[in-house]
Amino acid sequence: MKPIVNDFGRLEDESISIYTLSNSSGMQVKIMNYGATITSIRVPNRSGELLEVACGFDSFDGYFSEAYQANAPYFGSTVGRYCSHIKNASFTLKDKQYKLAANAGKNNLHGGKIGFDKKVWKASILDLPNLSAVEMRLKSQDMEEGFPGNVEVLVIFSLNEVNELTINYEAITDFETPFAVTNHTYFNLSGFSSNILGHTARIASGRRLVMDETGAVTGSVIDLENQPDNLSKSKIIGDVQQAIADGFEHYYVFDKPAFKMEKVAEFNCAETGIGLEVATDELGMLFYTGKYTCDSLKRENGLSYGKFRGFCCETHRFPNGPNLPNSPGTFLKPDEKFKSCTKFSFR
Repeated sequence: MKPIVNDFGRLEDESISIYTLSNSSGMQVKIMNYGATITSIRVPNRSGELLEVACGFDSFDGYFSEAYQANAPYFGSTVGRYCSHIKNASFTLKDKQYKLAANAGKNNLHGGKIGFDKKVWKASILDLPNLSAVEMRLKSQDMEEGFPGNVEVLVIFSLNEVNELTINYEAITDFETPFAVTNHTYFNLSGFSSNILGHTARIASGRRLVMDETGAVTGSVIDLENQPDNLSKSKIIGDVQQAIADGFEHYYVFDKPAFKMEKVAEFNCAETGIGLEVATDELGMLFYTGKYTCDSLKRENGLSYGKFRGFCCETHRFPNGPNLPNSPGTFLKPDEKFKSCTKFSFR
């Protein structure tokens, strides 16, 4: 079905639009061109009732509330130019040090103070067979937030008839630069009738990267054999968090070959019968269970967000990659095209 476009608000002198993708089973995905942001995902439960399974707001103003701005959870946003933490907001490339905007203590997080999530993207509806699809384009200027090179970014969101939402990313640059993008949707397969602690999770990974006290990856790797946070077999999220005495903010390195498209994760909610499968060609995934999410945040219809009320599957290159030796695919060069794909399948 062809996407429907509506006005969603204004940012200074720019009009913001929201695009609704839908299919014949009733699934709907709403995406606004501010931040190329998924604002809503509605999927049928075992009874066929449509439930909201993504954190977001039904009005543009919701993304500018005092609580949301202070908490900065990046609900549904496309984040970049480099997602996750870059240690000390700096890196060295070809013997030159680049100083980035520091927006998470001394670190650069998700691209900086005005990353891709705070940009107005140019959106167009696509006419693709058996798909409801929209593309969004952005030009990131040389030295924006401290990153070198002019970068052109393309993100395509497409929904098919079997409730699969695919996100394809492409980018080119005129100067070598760190580049890694992801989508920051928070999922709750209960439709927000409860938290996510009863969900089951499985991630095809036997290793995770060590993070320091600032949230930046150090380069060290933990073998997860016999560890409580090994999710290579399905486990209840709440049970694991109790065992590790913390929420998840883990970057899991997938067992599959690098840059090969494969199923990498599966989540299920017994309460609604809704399941989510994740497939990607990325190296790994930051699995985050919203341990810092503000409890006062809620959708206009009353659906409550907050701590452990949503989980993120941030598929992307290694966090802090620009400062890690031999980090695969961290730097985009002028003679290359960045490509990445992640598919979210609801069952």
